[in-house]
Amino acid sequence: MPQSLNYSPTFAERYPVAFVAALVDAGLAILAAYLAFFLRFDTYDLTSPYLLAAIAWAALVVAVSYVMGTYGSWRGQSFLRQVMRVVGGWLLAAAVLAMLGFLLKTSASYSRLWFAYTMAISAGLGIGLRLLGFLALRRARRSGRNLKQVVVVGPTDGQGAKLPSAIALREQGYAVAGVVSCSESADWFSILPEQVDAAGAHEVWLMLPLNEGAQIQSAVYALRHHVVSIRFMPQLNDLPLLNHQVSRVAGFYSIDLSVTPMDGMARIVKRTEDLVVGSAILLMILPVCIVIALAIKLTSPGPVLFKQYRTGINGQRFKVYKFRSMVVHQESAGHVTQAKKGDARVTPIGAFLRRTSLDELPQFFNVLQGRMSIVGPRPHALAHNEYYKDLVESYMQRHQVKPGITGWAQVNGLRGETDTLEKMKARVEHDLWYIDNWSLWLDLKIIFLTVFKGFVNPNAY
Repeated sequence: MPQSLNYSPTFAERYPVAFVAALVDAGLAILAAYLAFFLRFDTYDLTSPYLLAAIAWAALVVAVSYVMGTYGSWRGQSFLRQVMRVVGGWLLAAAVLAMLGFLLKTSASYSRLWFAYTMAISAGLGIGLRLLGFLALRRARRSGRNLKQVVVVGPTDGQGAKLPSAIALREQGYAVAGVVSCSESADWFSILPEQVDAAGAHEVWLMLPLNEGAQIQSAVYALRHHVVSIRFMPQLNDLPLLNHQVSRVAGFYSIDLSVTPMDGMARIVKRTEDLVVGSAILLMILPVCIVIALAIKLTSPGPVLFKQYRTGINGQRFKVYKFRSMVVHQESAGHVTQAKKGDARVTPIGAFLRRTSLDELPQFFNVLQGRMSIVGPRPHALAHNEYYKDLVESYMQRHQVKPGITGWAQVNGLRGETDTLEKMKARVEHDLWYIDNWSLWLDLKIIFLTVFKGFVNPNAY
């Protein structure tokens, strides 16, 4: 059966939107160069070297943006994701242009301020124009225009997918035009082409649980005469997922259910962040560390630092450093007693250090060693790991990344004693959310929140 005559091509299918977007970006880049020249030299009359640099800048912006997929469809993607792509692409283009200037030994011929103005204005214009486009698209889609009609295939026995609201789908550029149940009838796949034709559908979404995966072949075969797009959206809602995505491994497509996000470029960014920010913080806190060390040494016998094995990335053990906050005592093998309110083992100086988190400062040395990160799940004692790994689902997934000095759980008030299973579950949930949503901006946000609300905490004894 041929594709239905009701099928209506979308705007992007009728017009070369990506080509126009690339031309607009190039125009904005050159416009930014002119505006920057005026700000720097109080004239719009670009000299030949600057005009050549502006053209090179525009070409680089378009080329890098194309490689990074910036000109792909916006449908189904958040505006923030688009902005991140734009900023990332234009920063990379700026880095390439600066490197070319260095290699060709022409960088001294250009004003650094003009270059900075050009980058900033370009990014501002690019993001501003995309914001206007995003708002216009959202308004058009809310009124029923520029939508892709979707036929959903799924079971009706309670295992089916819970679709977003109709308004949310419309804002993403989709509208559900029909639903086919694969559990009500054995010949549902003969009904599917009729539904697609009646709806003039652009796409078919196979929203099936994994145990219904055999139905995929039937659906694809039933639509063999149609040019409709078919998407398989496995329903994994009841599985604890971590950084789930589709990747290609050894020539096979892989649905990753639980993998570390700290790979490739993310790993480099994370380590650079730790070295740069960690070194800066360590220099600032060094005088404070010296004062604390003297106070500990003068007020109670024993070492200044407390060292204890903890579980790090990939389950490997490492020694974590803290300022000693308790009197020297011996724990029984395999047992760690958490500090409680009014704990007699805590020294007067130690109580202050624990309440203000100053006892954690030596862990910046762990960060520079590469064993910890500034932001990440807090490392628990080995005995606690053994106890909770069987009680809290996905507990050990916390160790897919390096442990941190502070984390998402800590800035949300989940610090100190975990005397109930519910508290530990809440902490683990926050840790896994952080891992699954990691970004450099999230790390900077957590560091900022730690400075203003994460140090002093009444739950830290």
